[in-house]
Amino acid sequence: MGVEFLKTKIMTNNELKRVVVTGMGALTPIGNTLSDYWDGLLKGKSGINTITLFDASQHACRIAGEVKGFDPGNYMTGKEAKRMDRFAQFAVAASKQAVADAEFEINDLNAEQVGVIIGTGIGGIKVLEDQQENYLTRGPSRCSPFMIPMMIANMAAGLTAIHIGAKGPNSCPVTACASGTNAIGDAFRLIQRGYAQAMICGGTESSVTPLGLAGFASLKALSRRNDAPELASRPFDRDRDGFVIGEGAGIIFLEEREYALSRGARIYAEIVGYGMTCDAYHMTAPSPEGTGAARAMELAIKDSGLTPAQISYINAHGTSTPVNDSTETKAIKKALEESAAQVAISSTKSMTGHLLGGSGGIEAIATVMAIANDQIPPTINLDNPDPECDLDYVPHESRAQIVEAALSNSFGFGGHNATLAFKKLA
Repeated sequence: MGVEFLKTKIMTNNELKRVVVTGMGALTPIGNTLSDYWDGLLKGKSGINTITLFDASQHACRIAGEVKGFDPGNYMTGKEAKRMDRFAQFAVAASKQAVADAEFEINDLNAEQVGVIIGTGIGGIKVLEDQQENYLTRGPSRCSPFMIPMMIANMAAGLTAIHIGAKGPNSCPVTACASGTNAIGDAFRLIQRGYAQAMICGGTESSVTPLGLAGFASLKALSRRNDAPELASRPFDRDRDGFVIGEGAGIIFLEEREYALSRGARIYAEIVGYGMTCDAYHMTAPSPEGTGAARAMELAIKDSGLTPAQISYINAHGTSTPVNDSTETKAIKKALEESAAQVAISSTKSMTGHLLGGSGGIEAIATVMAIANDQIPPTINLDNPDPECDLDYVPHESRAQIVEAALSNSFGFGGHNATLAFKKLA
């Protein structure tokens, strides 16, 4: 006898806890604090420039969105910093910012109810490169005993918990460019179901390295607009020629709503929906009609209890690659149907570049801030709209607009699709 598989049905459960955003922290190419990042977005500031972290003169692509002026000593001791890859330093720093922003005290009474989920796409690639060089020039005995713990992807979450004292659920999604969004969605689910009272969650990445750059360039994925870095990331533009790699971290502090209200916490927004799917199509290319991405948005909207017409804004994945932007446009049209033409959409990657596994974290922050401030950040460099990308992408300048509810999209290699839904707290 055959087995009949039923379509997924999102069930309404009156016992699910409501979850709110009470703190955020950001290290980005356009600012190293939440306020500086948000100010940079609204001003249409580009964080893309010629690479300074290493000599990229022999590379086909020589531009990136680097985090500038970051001093790990502001967040940890020098000894601790030396035992972390840059991606983990970013995670710890942004997490400390988020906890401080939430004015949440982690202590012996609540530590087991505070968890950490921080995603990353690649992890400690710089440590791997350095230790491979050590191995080849000095021999295997000279490899650092800290190589493995510095390199592995889960250390962002593990070290954050150590530094902050969070003893609750701890995990690390590694779903390429969807990692940060999956981390926030998974954290949301844990609080909903009562497994944690609060979660530190988001994404981090630091892959602006010789090998990281060479690998993405070999894929023909990167822009080669080396002579005008600030113009290179141009989502939905007819003349886009690839994404610009970026680095940084975006961390959100989520809390169970009733507890947040009881302690008088400032609430930026409520997280109300999460959808994730897989294209099951190709290693690096999205499904041509955007069906997987559309289903992720549909599931997030259905989970939220909202309707497509109630979505005011979408922070698009918007990578500035020829294939992604037109496919995401199709996906938005499928998911929102007749409401697609009315929704405001922007790609903040036009300013930050693509933070890979860290992108979902900083873009969820941009989405939450849009709701909290009724301001939509722009898509800069959208000078010549692609005819296949014919929706409202908020070109050039930020827009003052009431934002009741919004989506944040992230799509990754391997066909991973993830969408978060946020709304104003009712």
